[in-house]
Amino acid sequence: MSKIGARRGPAFWQSSLKSLLAELHADGSGLDEADAARRIAFYGPNVLRPRRERAIVLQFLSRFGNPLVILLLAAATISAFTGDVASFVIIALVVVLSVTLDFVQEYRAGRAAERLKQSVALRASVLRSGRPIEIAADQIAPGDVVLLKPGGLIPADGRVIGARDFFVNQALLTGEAYPVEKHAGEIGDSPSDLSAASNAAFMGTSVISGTASMLVCRTGTATALGEISDSLVVKPPATAFESGIRNFGLLILRLAILMVLFVLLVNAFFHRPWLESFLFAVALAVGLTPELLPMVVSVTLARGALRMAKERVIVRRLPAVHDLGSMDVLCTDKTGTLTEAQIRLEKHLDPLGRESARALERAFLNSSMETGLKNPLDAAILRHTEVDVSGWRKVDECQFDFERRRVSVLADDGRQRLLVLKGACEDVLRNSTRFEADGPEHLSPLDDPARLGVAKLFESLSREGFRVLGIAWKETARDQVHAVVDDESELVFSGFLAFEDPPKASAAEAVRALTASGVKVKVVTGDNELVTQHLCAELGLPVTEVLTGSEILEMTDPALAARAEAVNIFCRVTPPQKNRVIQALRSRGHVVGYLGDGINDAPSIHSADVGISVDGAVDVAKEAADLILLDNDLGVVHRGVLEGRRTFGNIMKYVMMGTSSNFGNMFSMAGATLVLPFLPMIPVQILVNNFLYDVSEIPIPMDSVDREYLERPRHWNITSIRNFMIVVGLVSSIFDFLTFYLMRHVFHAGEQLFHTGWFVESLATQVLVIFVIRTQGNPFRSRPSSILTATSLVVVAAATALPFTPLGARLGFVPVPGLFFLILAGMVIAYLAMVQIVKLWFFRRFAAE
Repeated sequence: MSKIGARRGPAFWQSSLKSLLAELHADGSGLDEADAARRIAFYGPNVLRPRRERAIVLQFLSRFGNPLVILLLAAATISAFTGDVASFVIIALVVVLSVTLDFVQEYRAGRAAERLKQSVALRASVLRSGRPIEIAADQIAPGDVVLLKPGGLIPADGRVIGARDFFVNQALLTGEAYPVEKHAGEIGDSPSDLSAASNAAFMGTSVISGTASMLVCRTGTATALGEISDSLVVKPPATAFESGIRNFGLLILRLAILMVLFVLLVNAFFHRPWLESFLFAVALAVGLTPELLPMVVSVTLARGALRMAKERVIVRRLPAVHDLGSMDVLCTDKTGTLTEAQIRLEKHLDPLGRESARALERAFLNSSMETGLKNPLDAAILRHTEVDVSGWRKVDECQFDFERRRVSVLADDGRQRLLVLKGACEDVLRNSTRFEADGPEHLSPLDDPARLGVAKLFESLSREGFRVLGIAWKETARDQVHAVVDDESELVFSGFLAFEDPPKASAAEAVRALTASGVKVKVVTGDNELVTQHLCAELGLPVTEVLTGSEILEMTDPALAARAEAVNIFCRVTPPQKNRVIQALRSRGHVVGYLGDGINDAPSIHSADVGISVDGAVDVAKEAADLILLDNDLGVVHRGVLEGRRTFGNIMKYVMMGTSSNFGNMFSMAGATLVLPFLPMIPVQILVNNFLYDVSEIPIPMDSVDREYLERPRHWNITSIRNFMIVVGLVSSIFDFLTFYLMRHVFHAGEQLFHTGWFVESLATQVLVIFVIRTQGNPFRSRPSSILTATSLVVVAAATALPFTPLGARLGFVPVPGLFFLILAGMVIAYLAMVQIVKLWFFRRFAAE
């Protein structure tokens, strides 16, 4: 078996089909499962970047590549060579335990998230053992026969061996602005560039209309897309979540550098041992760094994704869980989201408003012969099976596109050849010059009075909430074999089709719930404003302003951004205009979600902060989406929004608690170096303190979140985090310095007793303050999860008991007198009360998020 993707000579679309089949050892009827498995093993999976999963051991060891971990272990090793082997063993043990906790939690979360993503992975229809089956796209092999349909992504490079009105958008590879038609056949010695390959289709391009069968010739990295995939990978703009994480990391890095430099300078000034001072400074940096943040983020997002899966929402990109909670604008189409998508054809009228069987017949002829992606309107037309068009045959088709908003077919019944057109009523009327007064034998000019009458009828139907299509036709020459856009002029207007799509029962409640939760719902649709306003009235969605596609066309981007704030209905918009609306809202600082399921929605789904699609959507829409709804229901979106806010709330708990407590303790240590004749805590004690504190915070992803926190969108606010860290951290430092005073002047503590007393006090205060900081309100009214409570209390008990154990003695601790614990209890109560007072003042003063 030769690797066809790497061979020299003619491109596969230039070879004869016979020679191609021989080279692939295929017969064009598909593979059997055993042969497919052998080929996948030989060629590799059909993916652009084969995912080589490293062994678990290697993944674990890679965690030790963290610069702080390396620095800490290196310093500990130096201490071992100087004779302090015990310190080396303890530091190494603490580091290994911390890394293991981080790795195990994040690995399990990653596996769970990956299983969810696989449940909505791209699939393809192939012939296996002579029958069509659905398989994962990465299991396609050269020699397979893939069946292609409108809206699908082409999963590999291949030769078209059967086609019917098959048009493909391949702008991704060739830059061609318009769809190109593909057909079966030989093209011989034509140019070898992709744009000349009219008998081939390529991975990553999408089917616009028609159907085809394709012999797979190249997969994975051997495809045209695979060869240029690196150059196509353009990193998208950072999402709100990614920007927040990056800015937070920079804040911590700056603080760590300043504090470490300060400590080193102070210890150098007092001529303290350089190795001990260096270890202390490194331990200080580790203590200040919220090293569990990656684990907490990963586990919290993964748990959020799992909970969303129970709500029938599949998360394809984990940070989208946060972005959904931060979303403050949701743009959505009407059909299927706000309406039932159970469209019924209620009326078929002639231009004078009378019932017209001929208008229905013309529409049925058009829909039955159209090969593009059938929409619900076509389905409603084709349910009228009483219409008989068996005497007609299709000659050609001019496909639907979102600029023209119409589709026409050229058909012949043996007596006449007609171009039959249906589409947006305004566009059909614009191209019509006559109308049927009493059937095709009595045509009247569509002059101004007649045009006004037809327009009034159209407006009347729209105000009643009907979605209206116009039907028109024209007779052509009997020898005409192609339908082109230029033929769509001087038409005869045949009448109207009026469709009803009732509002979804759950949509009104979902819109109210989203609005109450601080999410503005904006309708972005190709329908006209009258139909859309009627629907909004039925849903109880107040219309603020309306903007049409023709108005958007005349506006600059800044002007659109200014108008988009107030507008909540965008009507008669094209796909590029939808995308402009999304970008305009984002430019105003909004976190924007977009919900869509069609080919025309893919660019907007990709451009939004949160791209949302549904399980029944076309492939290109699902591939662009961050979230897939298994139920097309806005109520599911609202529940997902609340889950996103709950997830972000737990992440922010860790950030607020970790930064304020760590900053307070490290600030106290740095300050103590100025007044104490010894280090306030030796490096290994700092690491044990930090490790036990991290253990107490592991259950945070499982914690509950206050209902009040879910009431509005939440965003990263680095200024607020920094201010909270400093304010609460300084409160912590006040009690730390009080502890220093008591230990030195009440208990007359030497170095070991001082270390022990402050170790117990610092751990008790920073662990128990979790219950104050985890809520913005009254901690007695906000119930924490039982596992968080239990873990925190166990950690405090362990820290209290540690000085009385042999391990404590090895760490340099000594037993403390009973009076210390009485004083400690009073200090902890006073500290928690002070933090609660400062916290309430802070949130009132700074309105922190």
